[in-house]
Amino acid sequence: MLVHIKKLIQQVKKQKYALGAFNTGNLEITLGIIKGAKQAKKPIIIQVTPTTIKYAGVETIAHLVRSLAENEGKNIPIALHLDHGRTFSDVVECIKAGFSSVMIDASNLPFNQNIALTKKVVQYAHQHNVWVQAELGRVVKGKQEYNKLINGPEEFLTDPDQAQEFVKKTRINTLAVAIGNVHGLYKMKHGVPRLFLSRLKEIQKKVNVPLVLHGASGISPIQIKEAISLGIRIINIDTEIRIAFKQSLIQSLKINKKEYDPRKILFPTIKNVAKIVKKKILIFSLSKK
Repeated sequence: MLVHIKKLIQQVKKQKYALGAFNTGNLEITLGIIKGAKQAKKPIIIQVTPTTIKYAGVETIAHLVRSLAENEGKNIPIALHLDHGRTFSDVVECIKAGFSSVMIDASNLPFNQNIALTKKVVQYAHQHNVWVQAELGRVVKGKQEYNKLINGPEEFLTDPDQAQEFVKKTRINTLAVAIGNVHGLYKMKHGVPRLFLSRLKEIQKKVNVPLVLHGASGISPIQIKEAISLGIRIINIDTEIRIAFKQSLIQSLKINKKEYDPRKILFPTIKNVAKIVKKKILIFSLSKK
């Protein structure tokens, strides 16, 4: 069932675990995410990016998630979230489509410009009872930024004092932090960097909103649990879902070379995505011992 993200955050804050936020792009991945959540018996966030919206249409993807949440996932609380919205218009169209949470990612802009755009989004979103997530620091992506992070991470990491000022001035509901986390496939091939947990600890002391960990694919369960103990309440997974989908699709086509029914070809991808989602949820649901 589709619910407001506020209800889910209240639950995880009380029980001190993290919500899994899983990116979707089509019917099969959405089904896999919800089936994985059902198996784990935990609430989730399903999120889409502007690229997915361009691919499928915001109304189409919103109706797809809503329909599957109300039928396939009727006993599992699910929130719908915009991931990495870049413009004010990205946010507006998702709010109109019924999203309960939106992310405005202006982390590529200078600090004051990030604040200005985020404040504009917050003012509009809060008028419509929608939560806002923003990012401070920069979660890197690709070979060039990956190498820079490995050799000198400071330029990418979230500054704790800036985080305090940013949250106070913008009144955001959740904050995505950069603590050595990396987006995309490159890290999966060349090594997932360790998180700067000491930096996360400093940030936690300065802000009073739930913290979000992007680029969490491939991060070890030990580091994930450490991050949860230091205030991470939402953990994003996309790359591992894409890998699971692709691997299953390749295997399906390899085994059934003469099959031309897309339903039979794609059906195994649902199961494979569900397996990854369940695994991640169970890791996120355990506090550090």
